[in-house]
Amino acid sequence: MGTIRKTDSGIEIKKVYSSEDVKKEQPFPGEYPYTRGIQADMYRGKSWTMRQYAGFSTAEESNKRYQFLLSQGVTGLSVAFDLPTQIGYDSDHPLSEGEVGKVGVAIDSIEDMEALFKDIQLEKVSTSMTINSTGFILLAMYVALAKKQGADLSKLSGTIQNDILKEYAARGTYIYPPKSSMRIITDIFEWCSSSLPKWNTISISGYHIREAGSNAVQEIAFTLSNGKAYVKAAIEKGVDINILGKRLSFFFNSHNNFFEEIAKFRAARIIWADIMKSFGATDPKAMMLRFHAQTGGSTLTQQQPLNNISRITLQALAAVLGGAQSLHTNGYDEALSLPSEEAAQIALRTQQIIAFESGVADTADPLGGSYFIESLTDTMVSESLKIISQIDDMGGSVRAIEEGFMQEQIARSAYTYQQEIENKDKIIVGVNSFENNNEIEPQNNLVDDQIQGIQIEKIKNLKTRRDNELASSCLAEIEQAAKGNTNLMPIVIKAVENNCTLGEIAGCLRTVFGEYKS
Repeated sequence: MGTIRKTDSGIEIKKVYSSEDVKKEQPFPGEYPYTRGIQADMYRGKSWTMRQYAGFSTAEESNKRYQFLLSQGVTGLSVAFDLPTQIGYDSDHPLSEGEVGKVGVAIDSIEDMEALFKDIQLEKVSTSMTINSTGFILLAMYVALAKKQGADLSKLSGTIQNDILKEYAARGTYIYPPKSSMRIITDIFEWCSSSLPKWNTISISGYHIREAGSNAVQEIAFTLSNGKAYVKAAIEKGVDINILGKRLSFFFNSHNNFFEEIAKFRAARIIWADIMKSFGATDPKAMMLRFHAQTGGSTLTQQQPLNNISRITLQALAAVLGGAQSLHTNGYDEALSLPSEEAAQIALRTQQIIAFESGVADTADPLGGSYFIESLTDTMVSESLKIISQIDDMGGSVRAIEEGFMQEQIARSAYTYQQEIENKDKIIVGVNSFENNNEIEPQNNLVDDQIQGIQIEKIKNLKTRRDNELASSCLAEIEQAAKGNTNLMPIVIKAVENNCTLGEIAGCLRTVFGEYKS
């Protein structure tokens, strides 16, 4: 009989597939439930947005990388923020020690945001910001800067990740308790629906769930369950589902198992279309799952790092064949440090070669009708729905997180995967097989420890120049609004315009909402 083969999610793979394995004829691309893609002509009409995730050190240094990437053909920027920024501390806070500018750029004030986008017209670029707990503050700074540039806010396009539920389940950069965090998120939904019509108000993220160790089926199920929770909360806030649905986006991992990843993206579109229809969405665009993909950071190896170029290429190709709307390719050296300029350029060139040389973008859903892909897509749908139903029975995502269900399932999956590697049931080239003992260490791109001192001086200087009485008044207004039901966004925009810092605003809400302890 031979060895049983399975996908990374444990789905058994037959030796060969035939028409008997395909249950039904699939609709055309652009037709409900969008199995084959959300556009009728997919990339023939418009290529996916080629994003490169970048941000490190100071705003000034990150701006140099953005200018380089834009000159190389990037069509969308994606901003990485350092840990203090992500969890609501200014660079001068004691808990920021040793972390300023390390895993992303340090943003303490509107002046940092201005330096970050120096000589970049916000009206003319699509910007994705990977930020969650403090997403509302960074969005406020972005809007304040756009107003300063004289931009038409109705033309601003981009995304804030703004997905706090996956932080509790998988990543950990939360601040406030879940219910308070959900209140902030629905305030963003409400404000953006009328004031920032082209902005994607949330990027519901499976990426970090997968990075934490989930399998592909769990990535779909947990991500879409979180999506259901956000939609329910928005409807309760009075947001029109047909307006909201068109501004939701998703963020998925593109991992190593090539065909399973393609089927995952197709399955997610089917399930989400049905979910939105069940909520009462009638606009076709409100039922479409639009997603950004990033190649799998956790799949990168520090051993034989140049092998990562091959991994990234296959993962990027899976995302494209799966119908991604935008894509970020990792640098081959990211298992060792922040990506070097060379690695960032190779990562972008990988996308450009796929787009312009491979021919895979010449027709919509080129793998549609493949016996294996169609069968695997159906299986991914049914297996994911089992988990979604289980979460629904528990009372939804928030309850499932509070009870530790998602966290436990992810931990079990991660443990199983690691066991398979250690037992050599799963081969990782250069790690547990085909090792090379004479490797040359690449040069690491490390951030200078003096960055914190630079940021602290900036904050001191800002506070001596600003109207401190006005800043204090703005912070008091935020605190008062948080105690009631007033939408926080206009007040926070006013605060950043009057030079309140990110840490001051986040701290204000800490006094009202408290901090979440897992």
